Amino acid sequence: MAMAPTMKVVLGSIAFAIFWVLAVFPSVPFLPVGRTAGSLLGAMLMVVFRVLTPDQAFAAIDLPILGLLFGTMVVSVYLERADMFKYLGKLLSWKSKGAKDLLCRISVISAISSALFTNDTSCVVLTEFILKITRQHRLPPHPFLLALASSANIGSSATPIGNPQNLVIAVQSKIAFGSFVFGILPSMLVGVVVNILVLMCMYWKLLSSAQKDEEDATAEVLADGDVFSHRFSPATMSHLTSSNSLEWNSRLESVNMQSSPTMNGQVNHVETLRNRVNSTENEIHSDSSGVYESARNSSASKEITNDASSQKRAETVSSRIESMDRLRDLSSMQFSSGGFATKWKRTLWKSCVYLVTIGMLIAFFLGLNMSWTALTAALALVVLDFKDAQPCLEKVSYSLLIFFCGMFITVDGFNKTGIPSTLWDFMEPYARIDHATGIVILALVILVLSNFASNVPTVLLLGGRVAASEAAMSASDEKKAWLILAWVSTVAGNLSLLGSAANLIVCEQAHRAAHFGYDLSFWKHLKFGVPSTIIITAIGLTLIR
Repeated sequence: MAMAPTMKVVLGSIAFAIFWVLAVFPSVPFLPVGRTAGSLLGAMLMVVFRVLTPDQAFAAIDLPILGLLFGTMVVSVYLERADMFKYLGKLLSWKSKGAKDLLCRISVISAISSALFTNDTSCVVLTEFILKITRQHRLPPHPFLLALASSANIGSSATPIGNPQNLVIAVQSKIAFGSFVFGILPSMLVGVVVNILVLMCMYWKLLSSAQKDEEDATAEVLADGDVFSHRFSPATMSHLTSSNSLEWNSRLESVNMQSSPTMNGQVNHVETLRNRVNSTENEIHSDSSGVYESARNSSASKEITNDASSQKRAETVSSRIESMDRLRDLSSMQFSSGGFATKWKRTLWKSCVYLVTIGMLIAFFLGLNMSWTALTAALALVVLDFKDAQPCLEKVSYSLLIFFCGMFITVDGFNKTGIPSTLWDFMEPYARIDHATGIVILALVILVLSNFASNVPTVLLLGGRVAASEAAMSASDEKKAWLILAWVSTVAGNLSLLGSAANLIVCEQAHRAAHFGYDLSFWKHLKFGVPSTIIITAIGLTLIR
């Protein structure tokens, strides 16, 4: 493609530069409007500067990508409601054997969940779990946060739904879901293992010393627990006291909080039962004190030992205790039946969410249209929920969808200037993937651009050109070129803290976490990111087929 007129090139470059600055540095002092607004500003300038016509701008928006992105986000929201990520969080600490074991678990779980539910979602949900676990076990957070972010990026490379740039590649290349997965899966698996080894090598002493501290802390907790249990022996609380009444009321409160809104009648009935239990206990206490007082007076005055009124009161106390026990049993039966029904419905709904998600993945593997499959799965979950969908739909990141719209227009306008084509014409002879040197040069270009212009714009700028260049040789080379682009642009996100959205999400979530806040610095990430990215990228390139 020839270069556009000079004025169009200058104005288009200015619009793209503004978009790039606000996308990479969303809080820049002279215009702190954020990424989404920066994307729309770049798109608007492309039209105002007449680099694109309004019709061309609308045509640049890729609806299939937006549909796929929206559908997967809705499915992720319902999976979160169905406790999928809660179970993943529990797996992190289940029978953990120390700091090194925890690091391996975080890496594996992060990679798998990112491949299936996108890397951003996994990082949002798992960051606070990891901070809690490290705080409980007295472990330094930063190796585990690095494991989460880096493994999420590596794992997300294996599927078209793992991250936004893969969505773009899958739609533009029309590579089948299964072919995409099996083409990159070996690189992803080896990459996760190598990433763990790099983390172990860099933080071995820190993790070893932390593990000793953890064992000491566990021993202290166990010792304190033994003392605590001996101090409060259950044998000292076997008689009827007011604490029993408080415990009974607290249990009713907890069950009441868990009951569904459809159980109002049962809840009201149990409230009545509770009031009757409380009044009965008060009467029992008063009668018991009366019996005790009467016995003391009769003993003091040495009058008749078998006082008839005291015996009658004792019989009344006994009968009321039996009555209270029956009331407790009745209320327990009322709540157990209602609680069982609610729990059964919840379990059935969660099973449906998991089945719909599995069905969506199977449909992807069968080669069905990914955008409409994701939208169908999302709407199926909305219908199965049988509630107003607004609370769930509000959790969708509409700002991300708008960012993509503006980015599509801005990148298309920059392509119209002819600058990307001219640069690629210069690089193309040296970046052929039919020899090792060409693969290395192509990987370096993608690596640098992904950290300079972000990975999604890099894919939009290079994707079509790289594929067209390799398609002239063979269809297999074209597919390999797309997969190399997917692999390198994704792993490139591990190079620096600003390399991918997943890194920034982990950093921000860790900083804002209540009671567990931690600052992951740029230099700590860079110290690990540079060697890890170079090694994993190089090894992965040899395994892509």
